[in-house]
Amino acid sequence: MNIGSIKQNDAGIFVGKIATLTIAMTVALREVHSANPKAPKYEVLALSAARAWVQVGALFELFSNGTGEAFLNGKIEDPSLAAPLYISAFRQEDGSYNVVWSRPTRRRDLAAEMTPKADEGLPPLPGADETAGPATQGTEAGLGQSSAEHAFGGEPQEGGRRQRKQRGSEAADPAETADATA
Repeated sequence: MNIGSIKQNDAGIFVGKIATLTIAMTVALREVHSANPKAPKYEVLALSAARAWVQVGALFELFSNGTGEAFLNGKIEDPSLAAPLYISAFRQEDGSYNVVWSRPTRRRDLAAEMTPKADEGLPPLPGADETAGPATQGTEAGLGQSSAEHAFGGEPQEGGRRQRKQRGSEAADPAETADATA
C-alpha cells in the first residue's frame, strides 16, 4: 500500500511526506557516504514539532531478483511509534520514490517444528513410557526426605520433626537424639 512519496527538491535533497491513520510526517533522505558495502544508502530524517531534523531510520539499496531493478528498503523507528514502520521506496520514471509499507513476516516457531509429527513413525524416547512409582519417589529420586509433620501420608512423627538417623553401625541413644532435636 502506498503511504507516501519522496521527490528531489531544487537543492537536490529528497524530501516528501509519509501518512497513515496514525502517522503524518515530513521526511528527508540524507545520502550515507561509506566504504562499507553493508552500510545504508540513505538515513531517513523526520521533521520534529520543533522544526528540527531527527534521524528515524535508514534505507538500504536492494535489487529485485526477477528484474534486477534497484529499490530502497528499511524501517522508521521512533519511541513515539508503537512498532517500527517497515517501508520500501520504489523509484519512478520522474526520479521520485513511492513509499510503501509492509508488515514483517513472523518468524517460524522452531519449537513447534522440532516436535515429532505423529505420522513420522519415530519410536518413543527411552523412559518416556515408564511411570513413576513408589520406588522412584522420595530419596531414591534424589528429592531428600520430607520434614512435614506427617511426611506426606506417613506416620506422624514425634514433635513434628523427623529424627536424624545415625550413619554407619553406631546406634544412637534415644535420649541423646531427643536432646539434640529440642
